[in-house]
Amino acid sequence: MPESQHKAMPKPSDRSSGQVALGGALAAIAALATGQFVSSLDPDGPTLIDAVGSGFIDRFAATLKDIAVALFGVHHKTALITGVWVVGATLGAISATARRAVTAAVWSIAAVIGLWAHSTRPESSTVVGIAAVGLAAITGAGVMWLFNRRPNETANDEQHIAPGAGTGDRRQFISLAVGTLAGSAALVALGRTLHQRTPTVARVLGIPAPDSSVPVPTDAGLELDGLNTTGLTDYITPASDFYRIDTALRVPRVDPATWKLSINGMVKTPLTIDYASLLAEESVSTPVTIACVSNQVGGPLVGTAVWQGVPLARLLERCGVYPTATQIVGHSIDGFTAGMPTAVALDGRTCLVAYAMNGDVLPEEHGFPVRLIVSGLYGYVSATKWLTRIELTVMEATDGYWIERGWAKEAPVKISSRIDVPGRDDIEAGLNPIAGVAWSPSIGISAVEVSIDEGPWIPAELGRVANNDTWVQWLVRWDATPGTHTIAVRATDIDGKVQTDTVTGIAPDGATGHHRRRVTVR
Repeated sequence: MPESQHKAMPKPSDRSSGQVALGGALAAIAALATGQFVSSLDPDGPTLIDAVGSGFIDRFAATLKDIAVALFGVHHKTALITGVWVVGATLGAISATARRAVTAAVWSIAAVIGLWAHSTRPESSTVVGIAAVGLAAITGAGVMWLFNRRPNETANDEQHIAPGAGTGDRRQFISLAVGTLAGSAALVALGRTLHQRTPTVARVLGIPAPDSSVPVPTDAGLELDGLNTTGLTDYITPASDFYRIDTALRVPRVDPATWKLSINGMVKTPLTIDYASLLAEESVSTPVTIACVSNQVGGPLVGTAVWQGVPLARLLERCGVYPTATQIVGHSIDGFTAGMPTAVALDGRTCLVAYAMNGDVLPEEHGFPVRLIVSGLYGYVSATKWLTRIELTVMEATDGYWIERGWAKEAPVKISSRIDVPGRDDIEAGLNPIAGVAWSPSIGISAVEVSIDEGPWIPAELGRVANNDTWVQWLVRWDATPGTHTIAVRATDIDGKVQTDTVTGIAPDGATGHHRRRVTVR
């Protein structure tokens, strides 16, 4: 071989550490994709990625929930799933550049974590979990070998470098990298398609007409006089726009043909009722505003829908609740629990075992087939989705999911108000609307006031409401003058309680303070 060619031939020692790390990252991605695909073959169980993410939520929810919701809002689950992929790829890259013993240890620990996370989910199959993790490990090891295999060190210099070795043939390396990514993406996409086949909702019985219903206003009844209130929150929130905050990375798939609700614990006569029987019960339809405790002052994690279902008090009366039962604990099919005082279900407020939302089947992401809707309590202590059991017990006996993680055991919704309009930072001088919504579910709002530049409180006009379980739309006409102004809002409930201006964070039982907005008037 000519000397010039001899010098041009790359040596194994020329291996790029960047290429080695990239090969390890792609091996980890291929492993995760394989595990995701295999676990997706079980339509009723969690996927491997969902199981790992759910395990992370269970372990670190108390620390990271506020941060995740504040940063990503309703997209916090997508951010977490993305994080699982990123962490997996990062560990793969690190392990590929380490000694073989370290590499083996990292991959073994990852496999154990994956198997543990999958096996601890209530809907999981042990066989599927073992198959998913095992095939993921095999795939990862195979791809790692393809990227990092070395040529025979004792071979003559004319031996070609193995494809993907990262030692000189960049074209082969890129081809293998692109092929690995494409194959992984295809596996994940196919798995998602298989996992979502035969949607549960398609097998649902028709929703019956309610036996009683609360009329819903068709308009706010606000005297607009030509004012443009575009951006003012609708009185009823469409299901597609309704916020979703829960611990389920994978929406549980429940077959109504086999679903049953059990009411037991401290009751004289335990009750088990199936879906068809529940729909045959006398039902009510009524609008209720529900809010997430993670909602910051002025935030979007609140909504109003028309919920239809069976009053929980009626079912409890049939069971005969013992007077000493002080807590109702809702159990979700995915293992989530939420507890509230028994008195809440019996004090006359709206408390429904709900199966319909805005006149249609309860969407799967909002709790299909059945969830609890309780007026006046934050969802983390009351609004159990994918409900499968209601347990009567005492307050001291058990804590719900979030109580164990440091949140308050009793959590009435704080009186709150929000400015929706103006929605821009700059507006034209002249007559402008200031408008928004205010809520104190189960009590109701009696007044809303606005202050401009710390000036006197100006009464707002209130819109029509169906009942005191919902928010109210409000409006103030403002003759805006040029300059920068600060608008603040506060509400007063029907009991005369005025919304506090004391600013607190969302933990442990909801944020407080006045919503403020700065606008520039041109």
